[in-house]
Parts: sequence; C-alpha cells; structure tokens
Amino acid sequence: MSKLSLGKYLLPTYVFLTFLFLMVPIGYTFVFSFNDSLKSNIIWRGFTFDNWLNVCDQAGVCGAFGNSLLVAITATTVSTVLGTMIAIALVRYRFKFRSSTNLLLFLPLATPEVVMGAGLAAQFLDLGWTKGLTTVIIAHVMFTLSFVVVTVKARVATLDPALEEAGRDLYASPMQVFWKITFPLLLPGVLSAAMLAFALSFDDFIITQFNSGSVDTFPKFVYTAAARGIPPEANVVGSFVFIVAIAIVIAVQVRSARKKRKLLSK
Repeated sequence: MSKLSLGKYLLPTYVFLTFLFLMVPIGYTFVFSFNDSLKSNIIWRGFTFDNWLNVCDQAGVCGAFGNSLLVAITATTVSTVLGTMIAIALVRYRFKFRSSTNLLLFLPLATPEVVMGAGLAAQFLDLGWTKGLTTVIIAHVMFTLSFVVVTVKARVATLDPALEEAGRDLYASPMQVFWKITFPLLLPGVLSAAMLAFALSFDDFIITQFNSGSVDTFPKFVYTAAARGIPPEANVVGSFVFIVAIAIVIAVQVRSARKKRKLLSK
C-alpha cells in the first residue's frame, strides 16, 4: 500500500475513532435515560418513557436543574454586559493600568478552578456571607468574565473604525453610532461569548462546590447521585440539554448558510 493511500484512509479512521470516543458517553446517557431502573441506573432493565414523562418525580432533579439555570442565566447576563464594556475599553481606549488590567483578566483563565473556588470561599467566609445562590452567582461571574472579555475583545479588534466615523459624519450621536453600527457588528462575538459563559457556568462543579453551601445545582446533584448510580431522570435532563444545544447550533448554522446564499445571489 502506498503512502498516499495510507494517508487517505488514516485521517478518516482517526476522525471516526475520535468522534466515537466523544459520542459514546453521550450515547450512554441518552440510552439509559429510557432505562426502567429501580434503585440504580447501572444495569439495563428495560425500555420505558416514564423517565421522560415524569422527570420531576425523582427528588431533587428539577430543583437542582432550576438552580443551575438560574445561576447560569444570571451569571451569563452580568458577565456578558461587563465583559463587553471592558473589551471595548481595552481595545479602543488608552488609560492608566491598561496593561495591568489585561494581565489580571487573563489570570483567571490560567488559575486552576480549585484554587479560585477555595479563594472565593475564603473571601465569602471573611465577609461573613452565608453560602447560597448569591455566592454561587458571584463566583460564576468572576470566572466567566475573563472568557467573555477575551472573546469579545477579538471581535472588537476586527471592527473597522471607518464605519463608526461615517456614522458620526452623518451627524449621528455617540449613542446612535453604538446601537446602529457598533453593537450590530459586535453581536456575533457577544452571542458567542454569552453561549460560552452559559456553558461554563451551567457545567461547573468545582467552584460551585466550594461556594454553594447547602444549595444543589445539577452538576452537584449528579456527583452526589453517582455514588449509588445516577438516576435515569438525571440522564433525561442531560439528554435534553444536549438536544437543545445541538438544535441551537444547527439553527445558527442554517441561518448563516441562508444569509451567505442571499449575499452571493445579489
């Protein structure tokens, strides 16, 4: 067999095996969400739709999921707004300690979560704050903010200042220039940053474990339940989140493809 033909089959085989490796846990989660289990969800006992129809029958599943959604949505909103403003300031303006601010924003990206979680827990303890949803939200804002800034900052750097100058030349106010020109151009980057922040927040366990107290989030619930076999209702929630995420990605890709075809047809 020639080197050319070997390379021809090697890459597709590698891609297939990698994809299979990534999809097996997801497939397992989805299949066992239909398992007619008893006390544990380790052994397949039969197919049923009851887990999907009565997902909240398992104590704690829906409450933990609701807490995770509340924390993720709130933290994403706050970090996206603050991160976007910081990104614009760092790219467009020169001010004192600008370089230091850049460095400090990158530090959370390189800091292990266990260190950040323990440090924030110590701060809340020193302040005398009771751990709960509020402390979890603050902690999540702290570690997702850097990801938002980095993502939006890359988008701001690609904007052409001439477009905003044209708006000012046409007597638009600074607010009109921002909302009519700057923000629509930034929107893809802002949305990408928000989706990344939401995924990181919803999925986080380590920082949440240090700062949540008695409040359960979905990752905490799964971790606790794993000792006795994750209940199928937890698999239902995980499968549902995965399906929604895939649907959003497909919708965005289809919309982008349609927009691209319309631009090419003009």
